Amino acid sequence: MAPVRRPVRILIVDDQPLLRTGFRMVLGAEKDFDVVAEAGDGVEAVELARRLLPDVVLMDVRMPRLDGVSATRAIVESRLPVRVLILTTFDLDEYVVGALRAGARGFLAKDVPAEDLVAAIRTVAAGDAVVAPRILNRLLDRFAELLPDPAAAPPRVLSALTEREREVLVQVARGLSNAEIARALSVSETTIKTHVGHVLTKLGLRDRVQAVVLAYESRLVRPGR
Repeated sequence: MAPVRRPVRILIVDDQPLLRTGFRMVLGAEKDFDVVAEAGDGVEAVELARRLLPDVVLMDVRMPRLDGVSATRAIVESRLPVRVLILTTFDLDEYVVGALRAGARGFLAKDVPAEDLVAAIRTVAAGDAVVAPRILNRLLDRFAELLPDPAAAPPRVLSALTEREREVLVQVARGLSNAEIARALSVSETTIKTHVGHVLTKLGLRDRVQAVVLAYESRLVRPGR
């Protein structure tokens, strides 16, 4: 008999009660989800995360007392077995990069379709990262002027990668899954998973989200290309 998997335990964090109710209704309809609590600000979110140890925190960004970036950083620095998925109503939020660097495992807009939100939570709960392509593109377009001069030499950090690893990093930065990269490069998915692991280890990165940010900041991939 196959082992019974426990539901994904979720903490919903948003300063708007109506939105929390909407998220609870959507997520409560999934048999493998269990919404364990709600929080209206970052301080409460950190306290509940430490006490309840949910699998995933669905985190708003702009909130009173403590914003989502600071709350995410506090949760991650506490080394809790908790993953944070950021949601925002803003087309471009100045806190996005800060949230990802603080340790968030994903970033989505609040108008994301219900099925995409559900899929993202399952992905984050499984240990992977999620960044909505349109959100990432808009963010990178806005901050394109902050990227290094194209005429400058590539950052030294990328020199640690092999050609194949750099190629895989480019595909990761374009939002492709391991399976999609494997098909594009005509290799096995296991091989791609190994390459991604080597990239993260060599560059000292926590996950795919940080790899995407570094790829753009390092000019390996340019916004809109």
